[in-house]
Amino acid sequence: MSSAQLPSGMHSTVKKSIKLDQQAIVFLLFIVIFVIFSVTLPGFFSIGNIVAMLRSISVLGILGFAMAIVVIGRGIDLSMVAVMAVPTALIMTLADTGMGPWSALLIGLLFAVVVGLLNGIFIAYAEIPALFVTLAMGLGLAGLGQVGILKSDMVPWPDELNALAWLGGSNIAGIPSSIIVVTIVAIGTWLFLSRTKLGMFIYAIGDNPNAARTTGIPVRPIMVFQYVLAALIAVLAGLVMASSNNLMDTRIYNLSLIYDIILVVVLGGVGLSGGRGGVLSVVVGTLLVGTIINGMTIMNLALDMQNLLKGVVLLIAIGLDSVLNPRNEETAQQGDI
Repeated sequence: MSSAQLPSGMHSTVKKSIKLDQQAIVFLLFIVIFVIFSVTLPGFFSIGNIVAMLRSISVLGILGFAMAIVVIGRGIDLSMVAVMAVPTALIMTLADTGMGPWSALLIGLLFAVVVGLLNGIFIAYAEIPALFVTLAMGLGLAGLGQVGILKSDMVPWPDELNALAWLGGSNIAGIPSSIIVVTIVAIGTWLFLSRTKLGMFIYAIGDNPNAARTTGIPVRPIMVFQYVLAALIAVLAGLVMASSNNLMDTRIYNLSLIYDIILVVVLGGVGLSGGRGGVLSVVVGTLLVGTIINGMTIMNLALDMQNLLKGVVLLIAIGLDSVLNPRNEETAQQGDI
């Protein structure tokens, strides 16, 4: 029986069954690119390179989960890389000057909480667009690190923090600890978004803030909470990066990492209009972006060319997001990120 002879209901079912969503498309693209690189690039498909690639993208994945929480709630956080770098460097600096490691850790985490609170309060209560608030916060935090609380741009990992060195600088049963950490963060983020009321409220707020408010959801406090949680996850990513590299180069906030994070989130299918996507979106986005970056590094492409290619991919991803997740008249009235 041809498709034209199928009953209308069955024909509709067949169409739905073969429809691919953005996550599936991105995952298939990852498989294709991975196979191409494995065949064409010497050394790409080796245990050493695969492990090194997974280790290098673990921080990107952790930050991607933090960004996804914010974007699902219809926000964005351009200060995330600065929040990762400066509080982490502050923890390392305080520990190096003789402060107890747990006291230094507590101060750094409290510092990140304050940054997250300020982001959230300005966005939720002052109703300033998240794009401008977090951009200003990131610039201010970077400047504060350069002229105020840090001695230098590059802060070495102190021996006093070796109790935390396992986060990124060790192997557990032959597996790099950073991979284990990003896996734990992925599971924790999935449980939070899909199994808690707060997570479900974030989806509701991202889908329609006014409707969420009328149902009794405390929209503004939850928006603030999103940015605080994202800041704390960013510090965890900073500790993983610093312990893996034995230093924190705070100049990283001047690089393109924030665009890589947005690329991971949008490529994976977390809609910029809010209320869509999840952990699997970040996983497939991280795999694709990490594979592309690793391949370009092996090809020895200049950094400017890498940024150009990533910029083109990001533009395509944003365009794809606008097509797959269009804003209707109702959601357009809720404001932009």
